[in-house]
Amino acid sequence: QVQLVESGGGIVQPGGSLRLSCAASGSIYSIHAMGWYRQAPGKERELVGTITSGGSTNYADSVKGRFTISRDNVKNTVYLQMYSLKPEDTAVYYCNVNCLVLGSTGYKSMEYWGKGTLVTVSS
Repeated sequence: QVQLVESGGGIVQPGGSLRLSCAASGSIYSIHAMGWYRQAPGKERELVGTITSGGSTNYADSVKGRFTISRDNVKNTVYLQMYSLKPEDTAVYYCNVNCLVLGSTGYKSMEYWGKGTLVTVSS
């Protein structure tokens, strides 16, 4: 079993910054891609950005130049640094991890989601 623990959400004024963290723990053999998604009220969940095990990143056009994803492979943690936040960034942010886990029948690739952390951008 794998657990994802997110932290760092909160309320921030427009133009402000926040840093989200997501730590993965459990029966993890290796982690491939890690990423962040978000879901605003009344909207579908959307990709914010991803980072591969080699450090390659991919971002949604709406956050390019304002958000940065990074990861600590020793701590199995992914970060989302958010700058110049806008009211439209208000959403629940979810951590996503694709990893190889050791189960009772051997290794298998699995995908896990965090429970989400709320980011509210408001004056």
